[in-house]
Amino acid sequence: MELTWALLASAYLALLALITKVFYKKRPLRKLPPGPKPWPIIGNLNVNLLSSIPHQSLHILSKQYGDIMQLKFGNYHIIVASSPEMAKMFLRTHDKVFATRPALAAGKHIGYEYSDVAWAPFGPYWQQARAFYQHEVFSDRKLDSSEFIRVEEMRNLFSRLHSLSGKPVVLKDHLMHCKLSSINRMLLSNKYFSESKNEISILELDEIREMLQEWFSLHGMINVGDWIPWLSFFDVQGYVKRMKELRWKLDRFLDYVIDDHLARKGERDFVPRDVADVLLRLAEDPKLRVQLTMDGVKGLLLDLIAGTTHTTAVLVEWAVHEMMRQPHIIKKAREEIHRVIGINRWVDENDFSQLPYLEAIIMETLRLHPPGTILTRYAMEDCNVAGYDISKGTTVFINTWGIARDPNLWESPTEFSPERFLGKNMDMMMGHNFSVLPFGSGSRRCAGYKLALRVARSMLGNLLHGFNWKLPDGMKTEDVCLEEQYGLTTHPKVPIAIIMEPILSVHLY
Repeated sequence: MELTWALLASAYLALLALITKVFYKKRPLRKLPPGPKPWPIIGNLNVNLLSSIPHQSLHILSKQYGDIMQLKFGNYHIIVASSPEMAKMFLRTHDKVFATRPALAAGKHIGYEYSDVAWAPFGPYWQQARAFYQHEVFSDRKLDSSEFIRVEEMRNLFSRLHSLSGKPVVLKDHLMHCKLSSINRMLLSNKYFSESKNEISILELDEIREMLQEWFSLHGMINVGDWIPWLSFFDVQGYVKRMKELRWKLDRFLDYVIDDHLARKGERDFVPRDVADVLLRLAEDPKLRVQLTMDGVKGLLLDLIAGTTHTTAVLVEWAVHEMMRQPHIIKKAREEIHRVIGINRWVDENDFSQLPYLEAIIMETLRLHPPGTILTRYAMEDCNVAGYDISKGTTVFINTWGIARDPNLWESPTEFSPERFLGKNMDMMMGHNFSVLPFGSGSRRCAGYKLALRVARSMLGNLLHGFNWKLPDGMKTEDVCLEEQYGLTTHPKVPIAIIMEPILSVHLY
């Protein structure tokens, strides 16, 4: 009897082994990039990454683990690329695989359900929205036709600074004011914010400025609930609560703008005259490839207002901070401008080709302080990159900040030295040279880079051309802050206050 049971047990085990071999093939081992050992549950979401400046922490880790590194955020795989070669792999060689972004809480709550160009997943809707930006907003023809608005608002900026001559001014606030005024007029035909207590509007200047600052801050936060889903309900960092509060404020503003445009649309012989009008007309087009919802209209408008305003203002702010620490750069740049432009007019947007040192200052600022310090991508399918197996659903971080400070690529990489770019063309900043990627590269390269450069060149050039810059009494050049405040764009942690002294004829202001 015992022998019979033994035979039956052996036959059962043999049959089980056969079934296992036939139906369950051994999964081949995957080659993964090196990286630090993840902690249980949280992975590599340790205090270092959550409390510090992420691109700096990732740069330090890459020195230990190499130019392609794997992390885990919760149970999700993260790949970090930290060299031009690795950036090129993700942004050009395998661009079609990594041409989308992960679906994070910021995209849902303040990206209007992933309907703006920044958050929309790669596909027909994103392609449609991107084409709209390129043809209706950022084409050379459109930018040329709206130049008069930018000129008027820049003159207003210089007039305000002239009235404050001799007093310390926080330049950041004035740059934002100028950019907000010009972009709202370009997109909406109206500023839609009040600039003084005597004006009445849906928002005051400070309110809209604070909203945009919060929008950028929340986009840059590492929200634990995105990576450990069962914690999302608890919103342990309070970020989602802040996103919802900001969404309410944004809705209030954008609903007012849209209602105002819809009311005007009912007028006799109505003709669309701005970007908001065109978007609202598209939302009613039944032949549109992908239907444009009202959330889509809001998302696309907000993308344009926030992106074009903040990015340019921060770029100029960083340039000013860097130059205030090296007054000889200011002197050299001003001498070039005065020699080429003279002292009887302001710098125009098309003067930059004659101002190579000013162009080099812009390029060096973009290298040291790229608008986007980390480019985020997402694997839409399995892919092999540089011999490593990258699974579908993996998030990729390209650390553009770290690449631009690599001593193997740049001499004295942390030093602000415009001379390194003299004789070089701005085209190298457009995503073709992967050692410097201020506007990204590939399918999701920044659509508004042409406008950003036009405004940055003329704004910085004219601040140098029209004003002497002085630090307040008791402040030394080395006291000017270069410490970073992290967000979707990274800006100086402590804004600088400067005394602006007019140096051109009074009638120009």
